[in-house]
Amino acid sequence: MYIPRTFEFDNPAEKIAFMKQYSFAVIITSRDNIPVATHLPFFIDDSSGKLILSSHFARANEQAGYIENNTSLIIFSEPHAYISPAHYNKHESVPTWDYISVHAYGTAKILESEESKLRVLQEMITFYDKNYIAQWNSLSDKFKINMMKGIVAFEIEVTDLQGQKKLSQNKSAGEREKIVEHLEKSKDGVENTLGRYIKNTL
Repeated sequence: MYIPRTFEFDNPAEKIAFMKQYSFAVIITSRDNIPVATHLPFFIDDSSGKLILSSHFARANEQAGYIENNTSLIIFSEPHAYISPAHYNKHESVPTWDYISVHAYGTAKILESEESKLRVLQEMITFYDKNYIAQWNSLSDKFKINMMKGIVAFEIEVTDLQGQKKLSQNKSAGEREKIVEHLEKSKDGVENTLGRYIKNTL
């Protein structure tokens, strides 16, 4: 990722927290120089000293067939918003877009056993919908096994983690205050959230 020094997002703990908060991401893998992408929810585990991302493809998804032999890029991104030059002091100004994004790189390992697939699914359920755990536990083993035949579960150990927080840090405090005021008044919840991130830089 191209990261201007002004917008560096270099705190590892903050990057991991951001990934956990915005965990529906895009995994991109290249095959024969053609990139292929899938949108997936991820479970992010940093409890062992390593950063492990896990998820699963539908078995029919061809991307599952070559993620073990190629490096994948997983993009975590949100929130973002258009920033109008109306907030800047200089007349000779242009629009921009503020955003936060984290890029994780690694090579996937396919999880073949029913036990490992079940673990990944249970981790996902616990993270995303704890209220579903009781219903999940009540399902028959036959149903779970048949369901798991339709997925390809995988884990990725992250080997490179890059981040960028483009939050108008190159503008004056007064200009950023005007941007925050505008975003906080927006009816768009994503813009409200970005406003809070920018406000934290003041």
